[in-house]
Amino acid sequence: MLDKMKQQKLLSLTVILFTLATGILIGTLVDRGVSADTKSPVAPDATPLTLPPVVQIGNEFTRLAKKLEPSVVYITAESAPAKESAGNRRPQAPRTRPRSGDDEEEDDQGNLLEFFRQGPFGQQMPQRQQRRGQSGTGFIVDRNGYIMTNNHVVEKMDKIQVTLHGDSTKYKARLIGADVETDLAILKIEGKNLTPVTIGNSDGVQVGDWSVAIGSPFGLEATVTAGIISATGRDLDSAQAFQRFLQTDAAINPGNSGGPLLNTRGEVIGVNTMIATRTGGYEGIGFALPTNMAVKVYNSIIQTGRVTRGYIGITWDRKQKPETLKAMGLYNGVLVQAIAKDGPADKAGLKESDVIVALNGKPIKDGTDLVNRVADLPIGTTASVTVDRDGKRVEHKLTIGDREEGMRAQNGAPEPLKEEAVTTDGGPAKFGISIRELSPEEREALTTTDKKGVRVAKVEEGSFAEEIGMAEGDVVVWVNRNPTSSLEDIRKVQAKLKPGDAVAFRVMRPNPTARRLQYVPVTLSGTLPAQ
Repeated sequence: MLDKMKQQKLLSLTVILFTLATGILIGTLVDRGVSADTKSPVAPDATPLTLPPVVQIGNEFTRLAKKLEPSVVYITAESAPAKESAGNRRPQAPRTRPRSGDDEEEDDQGNLLEFFRQGPFGQQMPQRQQRRGQSGTGFIVDRNGYIMTNNHVVEKMDKIQVTLHGDSTKYKARLIGADVETDLAILKIEGKNLTPVTIGNSDGVQVGDWSVAIGSPFGLEATVTAGIISATGRDLDSAQAFQRFLQTDAAINPGNSGGPLLNTRGEVIGVNTMIATRTGGYEGIGFALPTNMAVKVYNSIIQTGRVTRGYIGITWDRKQKPETLKAMGLYNGVLVQAIAKDGPADKAGLKESDVIVALNGKPIKDGTDLVNRVADLPIGTTASVTVDRDGKRVEHKLTIGDREEGMRAQNGAPEPLKEEAVTTDGGPAKFGISIRELSPEEREALTTTDKKGVRVAKVEEGSFAEEIGMAEGDVVVWVNRNPTSSLEDIRKVQAKLKPGDAVAFRVMRPNPTARRLQYVPVTLSGTLPAQ
């Protein structure tokens, strides 16, 4: 009986072991089948690709890009939106909307905030608003940090920063000067080991020449595009009198403004300025101001801070046809359409319908030639102008005027009021305001005895003046009881101050509730912060 039981146990153990062995064998076969299927190629008739050794295929454009990258910079500029002065705000009408439910709580909170926004006389206090920004391109022209760009990239901006290629540092840039008539601006940064570009002579540029544009379109730095010069001396209806462009089909987009246009020798032949577009983006035509004009502007700005040009006070047709002169028996010259009253030409006796044929004895080709040559003449010098009047040659002597002043008078624009930053260069006391002279209307509205003061034109964000509550439109009549009627008066007070000193301002603030300009006195004071 015992032997029989042992036989049954042995048989059961044998069956179990056989079953396990069979399962292991089947699993192994299945696993091998799967592995075999995985390792088999999906496309057995395809040859794997291999990468060749690294070989850099260079060309002229590659060389230009590497050479110019250190000289082309990315420019960002920003400015606080123009703050509406308290005196220019109209008082808000009382709210008459019925309140109910949750609106009542919201309105009460809004009224509380509104209360704290108001000044001492119920006027709206200036609110801090979002700064606006824009970007563009520029290029280094002097190893001491001077940069050329477009004026529209930095115009009316109070914070300008420059980034060099391959350098994350944001350099603070200072505006040296700008010229609206050519849309150029000159900046300066404090940097080391700067690489300036090589300036070329744009008079040698021909239609069909290769051209390369480098810039930061849409903020994409060091973008290089190539094309050809498709026209020279291009005169556009929207251009200023001194803008005669090189036209190129090298891709230029928003953000390229102020960047260099190069020839195949790596010389800058133009400053990328604008594009012809119906969509706001590149459509095949871009325009660059020739370097020969840009160099004139640059040299004038670094010498005097502005561009001075000669002026004789005439109006002429920019689209004058050759047939106009041919009908008068002439082949060169400029037909005078109008004479500016009391201008140099008027005082010298020139008349409408005269044809200016020569300047200082040299023939005048066309209007562009006349404007450029007059612009180059020093202000106050005497020039000889030869005109054809009814078929007879008449010579006039005139005194060259200042174009800026002459155009302002010709267009009926008022003399601009002076606006200067009230800071002491190198001094410890800084208020953070810009001032200008009072207009006759503002001076008349003052209730002070002597009707003297200076108007606050701008309050810098985060400055001492903003901290104590000064606002644009305020008229500063004294500082620490020292009368202020000019920039020098304020600077004299600043020279005596240092950080930690208390400063009090008496200002006249426009009353927003008055129907006409009316001032109310306000005293502002604070302690000058450490610099």
